[in-house]
Amino acid sequence: MSKQKLLVVGNGMVGQRLLESLVGAAPESYDITVLCEEPRPAYDRVQLSAFFSGKTAEDLSLVPTGFFDNPNIKLHLNDKAVSIDRAAKQVRTSSGQDLGYDKLVLATGSYPFVPPVPGKDRENCFVYRTIEDLEAIKAGGAKSKVGVVIGGGLLGLEAAKALKDLGLVTHVVEFAPRLMAVQVDDGGGRVLRAKIDALGVKVHTGKNTVDITDGTTCKHKMKFADGTELETDLILFSAGIRPRDELAKQSGITMGERGGIVIDNYCQTSDPDIYAIGECALWSGKLFGLVAPGYQMAQIVADRLLGKLDTLFAGADMST
Repeated sequence: MSKQKLLVVGNGMVGQRLLESLVGAAPESYDITVLCEEPRPAYDRVQLSAFFSGKTAEDLSLVPTGFFDNPNIKLHLNDKAVSIDRAAKQVRTSSGQDLGYDKLVLATGSYPFVPPVPGKDRENCFVYRTIEDLEAIKAGGAKSKVGVVIGGGLLGLEAAKALKDLGLVTHVVEFAPRLMAVQVDDGGGRVLRAKIDALGVKVHTGKNTVDITDGTTCKHKMKFADGTELETDLILFSAGIRPRDELAKQSGITMGERGGIVIDNYCQTSDPDIYAIGECALWSGKLFGLVAPGYQMAQIVADRLLGKLDTLFAGADMST
């Protein structure tokens, strides 16, 4: 009897955890195909900022040596899923292949939200998501004196540290009245701001960027709704994330009202042969932007694929 085909779309931290859980428990249980749109397999996105203090892409890799030499796993790098034909149980890829599946796992993650500000596509405007993004930021930083991070959340503050490590005069621009507005109250916000100020990062809260145009002393001029301006050579958007859910949406799988692929306690979508895990998955109306809940989901799907039906996803602690 031929083995069932498992297709995993996405090889980020959560997708890789699923593969390791499955292969660790039953190495020959499925013929596995993995689609990864990046040029390299899974790496540690949580530690990305270490790239600016000397860590290499190899240092950040999460893939055990020889993992993809397993004859039961086929990894496609630089190839992304572009559509799902649920009736034919096939996924079309950007390289034009049609890959069949018995079970499909969507581990597509999220993408950085860039506010619709005029000028957001100018040269030296970046997001902070992949190693390729960081290489571009490093190259841009080498010919810049001033850098601005738009977004004062956890990732924005990490990004600000990265710009500081590159030797730039660094600013953080936040729309809310305080930094990390979701995680801390006013008192905590004041303490945090004092600490960030002490690091030499200039903080601007309550600022709504309305336009980015040519600067006079720097490459860009940022204009704010209150009439003030700030000049900078480099802009890094870190204004939150959105689920990568377009594949599921296109294939008619049930979606959340504001995005995200709806899953049940088994991480199953409205199609019983398709699962979703990690930042693209919407459970009980909630999206989880941290890796720990994604790892829990990965384990639940691995168990389910191996016939263990007693583990359920029951939410997660989202404090940081």
